[in-house]
Amino acid sequence: MSDDGSIVTREKIESYLALTAEARAKATPSTQSDEDATRLASMMRMCDDYQSDARHFMEEGDLVRAFGAINYAHAWIDAAVRIGLMDGHGDDRLFTLP
Repeated sequence: MSDDGSIVTREKIESYLALTAEARAKATPSTQSDEDATRLASMMRMCDDYQSDARHFMEEGDLVRAFGAINYAHAWIDAAVRIGLMDGHGDDRLFTLP
């Protein structure tokens, strides 16, 4: 096993799943309208769906797709924080802050 980060491993995917779950739990809605709340709900559904896909692909042994899916899941949360639909509470480890 390589420690240089160039190999997609089950452990790496599991660590990204945990990081995304941490981000999902930390970020809180900061919507200002019903329309924004609806947009945020759609974004978080996408996040949850991609997390589920990542787990599925990992269990099937398709680690490359699992890695892609979990990164895409995290991007949905990160985008919601970045555009102001969620508050990342100043955590620049979990989010790309505005």
